[in-house]
Amino acid sequence: MAHVLFVEDEENLRAAVGYSLRKAGHAVSFAVSGPEALTVFQEARPDLVLLDVMLPGFDGFEVLRRIRQRSSVPVIMLTARTDEVDTVVGLELGADDYVAKPFRMRELLARVGAALRRGGASSVPGEASATNAPLELGDLRLDPATHQVTRAGRLLVLKPRAFALLHFLMQHRGQVFSREQLLRQLWDDPFIGDPRTIDVHIRWIREQIEDDPSQPCRLRTIRGVGYQLVE
Repeated sequence: MAHVLFVEDEENLRAAVGYSLRKAGHAVSFAVSGPEALTVFQEARPDLVLLDVMLPGFDGFEVLRRIRQRSSVPVIMLTARTDEVDTVVGLELGADDYVAKPFRMRELLARVGAALRRGGASSVPGEASATNAPLELGDLRLDPATHQVTRAGRLLVLKPRAFALLHFLMQHRGQVFSREQLLRQLWDDPFIGDPRTIDVHIRWIREQIEDDPSQPCRLRTIRGVGYQLVE
């Protein structure tokens, strides 16, 4: 059983999703505005947040931004807005998944379950099955035991999933992986979540390890195929 915070101002949807979550065995707290969401989050300490984008007070993006300042709890965004820009903004702010309304309740519960498994299995996705031996690639050094990455001795700052993605790519240097393969390795299921989350994390990594992130030499895009890490 997990504790889910559901932030939604539409009463009927709030009742329906709350009922389904409880039926699935979860405890549920509710909030109907941006400010209330942060208050309940601080008090309830949920295991996962279902967060609508369009909210009174301030929107879900601002709620997510403030949550990410204090917590890495899984957050699934819910929205009737399907613009690609909105999706990317949510992912860049740290959303774990993005579900467009209307949605099937079974799909939503599957995504909740997948996000909880990812969040509960390890502080770093993929960590349980990965070796703790330090890895080196040129002037890059990644130490899973201390969760640190350095470049020419300088400590880099990587979010947990970006660290896990770099760890996997360093373990398989030279190999080319599609978005779906990377999702399957690090996020359990290639169909749970937006594949573009990989692109966001790739960009974060490039900003740390490349001299010019706009012209990457180490973490390459293989057009029509995927990504490749090389020395």
